[in-house]
Amino acid sequence: MRGYSIGIAMLTVFLAAAPSVAAPEDEIRIPIVKASSSSAPVGWEVKEWNGKAGYSVEDTEIGKTLHLKSDAASTALHREVSFDIQTHRFLNWKWKVAKLPKGGDVRDKSLDDQAIQIYVVFPKWPATVNSNLIGYIWDSGAPSGALVTSQKYSKIKYFVIKSGDKGLGKWFAEKRNVYEDYKAAFNEEPPLVGKISVQIDSDDTKTLGESYIGDIYFSSK
Repeated sequence: MRGYSIGIAMLTVFLAAAPSVAAPEDEIRIPIVKASSSSAPVGWEVKEWNGKAGYSVEDTEIGKTLHLKSDAASTALHREVSFDIQTHRFLNWKWKVAKLPKGGDVRDKSLDDQAIQIYVVFPKWPATVNSNLIGYIWDSGAPSGALVTSQKYSKIKYFVIKSGDKGLGKWFAEKRNVYEDYKAAFNEEPPLVGKISVQIDSDDTKTLGESYIGDIYFSSK
């Protein structure tokens, strides 16, 4: 998983690049709207590391989604947000994995690949060296329910939501209490949320991955 782990510079590359998402009373929706001149959604920015993964906005049975495909590559899409996770502490999303990176395992630095990852980024001054990330992943090998510290960057804490081939090709709706997850992972009160990111990578295992994700929003309950 070379994206977040090869350096913290990615936390600031897009710090002011995308417009903030306004916070309604009960929900903060993360829109996925196709751009006329780009395959990335409106308001999202792309960061590529090893190779170039495919990404596009597609209409599916759950609405508009990000479709991600990786061939020994690593690509993330970021969108800036700004709010207090205590007031909108639940992250909701739907995802589907079509192909897992063969042999991927978040617990092994040399095999750290996932078909789909969704991150909540908590910038702490100075953000270039002191930001924390909570990542929710569908891993090929690590067991579901595991809390794993990145073997490449200790300020990334992974919660393994799904594991292995079971459920491939099916949509799953997920909901996580990010506020409680952050406290469990970092043993402190969280700062303001600064960004949300979606990523696919299969660069370490040199294999293939494919996934979809959509209906992303934060809610107060």
